[in-house]
Amino acid sequence: MLKIKEFCKKITTAKWFEILITVVILLNAFLIGVETYTNNETIKLIQKINLGIFTIEILLRFIAADSVKEFFKGGWNIFDLTLVLIGYIPETLFPNASAMMALRVLRVFRVLRLLRAAKGIKVMVNALIKSFSALFYNLVFFLIFIYLFAIIGNALFKLPDPATLSGEDLEHYEQLMATAPNSPSNSPDPYGTLDESMFTLFRALTGEDWTDLRYNLETAAELGVVKVHKSVVTAFHILWFVLSAFLLLNLVVGAIVNNYQSAMQEEDKKEENEKK
Repeated sequence: MLKIKEFCKKITTAKWFEILITVVILLNAFLIGVETYTNNETIKLIQKINLGIFTIEILLRFIAADSVKEFFKGGWNIFDLTLVLIGYIPETLFPNASAMMALRVLRVFRVLRLLRAAKGIKVMVNALIKSFSALFYNLVFFLIFIYLFAIIGNALFKLPDPATLSGEDLEHYEQLMATAPNSPSNSPDPYGTLDESMFTLFRALTGEDWTDLRYNLETAAELGVVKVHKSVVTAFHILWFVLSAFLLLNLVVGAIVNNYQSAMQEEDKKEENEKK
């Protein structure tokens, strides 16, 4: 039994075995993509062979483990075992095409195993994990500011309900919609509600049409549809873009970069210990 365990451990830790499994993972993911275009029996046969290889791999790793407890302590082992078991669920159980596609989507998650294949990727993943606590506080910081600006934006730039307007005010509103409509045309008032204001600010953070927001609201200010000066519109959007894009995002980048070096050192130390 010990000889079998040692044999399995030798195989699962071999470089050629890791390369083989990586190639099979890539082939499996690629063919799942191909299956979205065509339903081919040859592809199904290759996928069955891939599933057989994954099954053999998980069995080898199970035998190579020092104990059942140690095997199930490994998050990747549970992840791989789950995907292998999902692979044996027959698609005939799902007459609905969307349910069948969902099953295939679950199978493609196997490609995530490549995250531990290359040293550079492993270092980045470890750096992200180490940064989670800092990222959480950055997220809280970001939510505070986006909530604050969303309330201010809603108070200053919310467009009036046309049903409540009449006379000159209605004419100005209609003129605004003709010259500076919401973009796209089916979108609601960008600052009409608190949740829409938060989404508008997030859209501005990505650099998507934030200047159009400013131009449209300047037109609204000129027509008197919103009761603020044009300079307020400009100041608000520039302040938010500078704060979010240059400060808040850089805090996130800084948190990750600070942990990247320590993750790299840990990976180097781990490799040295394995060689010993």
